[in-house]
Amino acid sequence: MADKTDPMIASVPNLTTALWERNPTVPADVGVVTSSQSQIKDLFGLFCMVTLNLIALLANTGVMVAIARAPHLKRFAFVCHLCAVDLLCAILLMPLGIISSSPFFGTVVFTVLECQVYIFLNVFLICLSILTITAISVERYFYIVHPMLYEVKMTINLAVCVMLLIWVKSVLLALVTLFGWPAYGHQSSIAAAHCSLHASHSRLRGVFAVLFSVVCFLLPAVVIFAVYCAVYKVARSAALQQVPSVPTWASSSPAKDRSDSINSQTTMITTTRTLPQRLSPERAFSGGKAALTLVFIVGQFLVCWLPYFIFHLQMSLSGSMQSPGDLEEAATWLAYASFAINPFFYGLLNRQIREELVKFRRCCLTQPLEIGTSSHEGSLQENFLQFIQRTASVAETQSTCANSSNSNTVDKGIKIPGQIPEEKA
Repeated sequence: MADKTDPMIASVPNLTTALWERNPTVPADVGVVTSSQSQIKDLFGLFCMVTLNLIALLANTGVMVAIARAPHLKRFAFVCHLCAVDLLCAILLMPLGIISSSPFFGTVVFTVLECQVYIFLNVFLICLSILTITAISVERYFYIVHPMLYEVKMTINLAVCVMLLIWVKSVLLALVTLFGWPAYGHQSSIAAAHCSLHASHSRLRGVFAVLFSVVCFLLPAVVIFAVYCAVYKVARSAALQQVPSVPTWASSSPAKDRSDSINSQTTMITTTRTLPQRLSPERAFSGGKAALTLVFIVGQFLVCWLPYFIFHLQMSLSGSMQSPGDLEEAATWLAYASFAINPFFYGLLNRQIREELVKFRRCCLTQPLEIGTSSHEGSLQENFLQFIQRTASVAETQSTCANSSNSNTVDKGIKIPGQIPEEKA
């Protein structure tokens, strides 16, 4: 990197004086006021970028520590991998993004090699993060819709293979930026603000922009949307499921001899199931909570990444070499904000990870650890996957209580509507 003074910056006072001499009606301090407002805006932008970087560092580290400390959280392997990738982004990519985006580093100049490394890290780490989010979505789909298949097939070896495949795919796509693209001609140095995906003289930049957008955004977005729609159907069906309750007269009446037979028990169960049931407020609220969680997850992905890929795709296909700095800065850091948001949406919304972080904080503060039983009634931020598990367990418990009189009782489990049955081996 090098630091050179831009002659355009030195000529700003002279330009302001010349404009005032031509038009004396314009106040002489207009340029000073405009410069002051611009500095305030630049300071605020730098503060936001640094804040996002710190949040990404702390949040991803916290989730990784919580998962590593608790043996029962090893099933969150993909979440831990996502936090590791986002932590790399916070260490390597976001500081370089601050240098290339903030006007306070406007005099910094990259060599061609440094610019290529920055672009390589952009493509490589962004692809890693998005593909890992896609893997988490697919894992949740099998965890809910095919639970038995998930328990059998989802092993640590399969998770490692998927992670390796994600890394190989990301490396291959990022290597395109080093071999043959981008091409900067006879230039030996590039301004940090001009080191971008679309700022290349190569004719292949349009092809690469399309490939990059399809592989890293379009296909993952389709998979994520389709998967979470299927997951929502199961969550909604579980919320609307009307679990039969035992009537008051049945629980208060004395036991009769004929009720010990299988036929009478079957008759009682059938009768209770035909009684009109009302949807409890908790289940209706939990169904809306699942929908709200899904909207937040899918919406966060689109809000963060859609402007980024649209901007670079449009700039690469149009052939324009100059872009509005504020627009590129906003699109870039809206995408980089995903590295700070992901640990909250995919990690800290989970009750078990939050509890492990609380325990770790108490241990660090050398306070006595109070281990209490966690309530089954989740908070507003509870992961909707835990809601589905709780719904299934409550339904199974009530079904067992209704059918348990002797060892010859017919076992009739309650199936979550919308769940695809598994074939027995």
